[in-house]
Amino acid sequence: MLLVLLVLLLAYLLGSLPTALVVGKLMRGIDIRQHGSGNAGGTNVFRVLGWKPGLFVMLMDAFKGFVAAIWLPRLAFSAAVLPQDTLCLFGGLAAIIGHIWTVFAGFRGGKGVGTAAGVLLALYPPLVVLICFVVFLLVLALTRIVSISSISAAVAFPVVLSILKYSGSRPISATLYYFSFFAALLIIYTHRSNIRRLLNGTENKFGKKGKPTQTAG
Repeated sequence: MLLVLLVLLLAYLLGSLPTALVVGKLMRGIDIRQHGSGNAGGTNVFRVLGWKPGLFVMLMDAFKGFVAAIWLPRLAFSAAVLPQDTLCLFGGLAAIIGHIWTVFAGFRGGKGVGTAAGVLLALYPPLVVLICFVVFLLVLALTRIVSISSISAAVAFPVVLSILKYSGSRPISATLYYFSFFAALLIIYTHRSNIRRLLNGTENKFGKKGKPTQTAG
C-alpha cells in the first residue's frame, strides 16, 4: 500500500510541475497568471508569449498526464493492491489534480485540459481521443473560443465512450467508463470563470494575443 501511495504522490508532483509558469519566467520574467486570461496553461502562454512556447507547454502538460497514467503506476504493479487499470487511472487523476492545484505555485495551476488529454491518450481507445479532438477543433473553428471547445470535447468524452461501450464496438472497463463522467465534470468545473465570461460576453477569442501587462488582483 505504501508503494501505491508513493506512486500517487509522484504522479501528483509530476502533474504539479508548473510548465506555463516556468516558461513565462524564463522567456519574459513574468508570472503568466498575471497576464492575458490569468490562467497557467498552454492557451494563455500562446496568447501572451506566442504559438511556439504555447505549443511546448501544451505538449509538456499532456506528457505529464501520459507518464503519470502509464509509466509511474508500473512501479506499484507488483504490490497488487489495486487492479492495474484502476492504479493507472488514479495515477492520471493525481497528475490532473496536481496540474490544477499545483503545490509549487500556491495551488493555482491550469485548467487540466492538456494533462487530461495525456491521460486519455494513455488509457483510452485512440478512436475516443480522436473524436474528442475533432470536436474540439470543429467548435474552435466555429467559435474561436478555446473554453467552449474544451468544454465541448469534455462533454463528448463520456458520450462517445458510452456509444462505443453499449454498441459493443469496444470493451470498456467500468472504472474507465465512470471516470469519463467525473473527468468531464472536473473540466467543466475548472472552466467556471470562463463560463461566467461567456455569459457576460467577455470571453477571449483564440488568436487574440493579450498584452503582457500586469493585471489587477
